Amino acid sequence: MKDKLILCFFGFLFLVGFQIMFCDKLIMETSKVRIFNQSIELPKYKTVMVLGTSKYLKNGQINLYFQNRINRTIRLYKSGNISRIIVSGDNGTENYNEPAQMKAELVKRCIACGVVFLCDHVGFRTLDSVVRAKLVFRCDEFVIISQEFHLERALYLAKRNNVKAVGLIAENVPRSYDIMGFYREKLARVKAVYDVCLFNKKPKLLGNNIPIRRNEALELEM
Repeated sequence: MKDKLILCFFGFLFLVGFQIMFCDKLIMETSKVRIFNQSIELPKYKTVMVLGTSKYLKNGQINLYFQNRINRTIRLYKSGNISRIIVSGDNGTENYNEPAQMKAELVKRCIACGVVFLCDHVGFRTLDSVVRAKLVFRCDEFVIISQEFHLERALYLAKRNNVKAVGLIAENVPRSYDIMGFYREKLARVKAVYDVCLFNKKPKLLGNNIPIRRNEALELEM
């Protein structure tokens, strides 16, 4: 009996490990040709979507993921290639608002008022953000900005949902800065594959269509 339990335990570990490696490889291979390091390499898309994260860590320090995504968006804007910005993230409570933090920081950093801002407050998950851009905002093609590991998953989800998107890499952070984040991402990739391949998951909220128009500032409220 003990031998059978040990065998089952190692069999379970093998199955889990195989799923993690398979999903990791699948997502990397699916997305790698659509991820870019330099804005000059990008297709001439006019819309950029910045994926949300909190501005501050629990200890009150600035979140480097947030800072690097904002810095990358500023550099892309200054290149003159974009005219519309979607900031999409979690606004699950009154005191937690990723899109508002991102928009405020971009405006503070001199993004021109003429740029169309759209704050998607119900981008609870990466899946929600990329799919809502197409189904709700009728955005046919756009650039996603985030760290490379996040972009790989976002672009995999985009492709599986017939969303036309490419990724521009924001500077990553040292592994020591967020050790647990590395492991969370591995599990998130397994969930992403299951969500689109087995469960056909859709965004938690859709609502009415709100097409993005040039020269019109929009903000979607929950």
